[in-house]
Amino acid sequence: MVLQQYQREFIEFAISNGVLTFGEFTLKSGRVSPYFFNAGKFNSGSSLAKLGQYYAAAINAHKDSIKYDVIFGPAYKGIPLSAATVIALANNSSLDVSYSFNRKEKKDHGEGGSIVGAPLKGNVLVVDDVITAGTAIRESMETISNEGAKLAGVVVAIDRQEKGRQSDQSAIQEIQSEYGSPVISVVNLDSIVEYLREQGSAQAANLEAMEEYRRIYGAKY
Repeated sequence: MVLQQYQREFIEFAISNGVLTFGEFTLKSGRVSPYFFNAGKFNSGSSLAKLGQYYAAAINAHKDSIKYDVIFGPAYKGIPLSAATVIALANNSSLDVSYSFNRKEKKDHGEGGSIVGAPLKGNVLVVDDVITAGTAIRESMETISNEGAKLAGVVVAIDRQEKGRQSDQSAIQEIQSEYGSPVISVVNLDSIVEYLREQGSAQAANLEAMEEYRRIYGAKY
């Protein structure tokens, strides 16, 4: 594959912030992964601002296939991500996009309801950190449907491109198949492998481990 410049920069940004690390990590699934991605370490003003720029770049790279009216950040991780993304779209692309997020529990006083920010109308683009089992996206889909809106697509930081325990499809493939909406990522497993390949001998050991993991656990496309 050919890396886009923003993808290469994002991987370097993630490594420098300790978000993307290499080694041996036992995942919730029990699999021992040669890499780990912890988006929670994007925890400063400057890193969050920059992260929003990469989400915006991924959205703009797919602007011909995704048409959206509002960006939605599911509570809780999606809230700062959606805000950072619309700020980046405004600053870098002169796009003044509305955004909203949900409360975990409905508010029964003041303005009430569970949606904060712009009304969920028209085509809604969901912004989140990762898709593991797809639970958060299914909850977001229920929220969007209840508001009478439609799912335009989903944007995440990383697609592990990893098959589930019950099928050869990844969680992202299952979401796309279930809802008929695209799921785009800033980077995916293939992107990281390609980046390591570009680094040559300095990353040879990590590259070998990543390719072996992909061979065993990679989703079927």
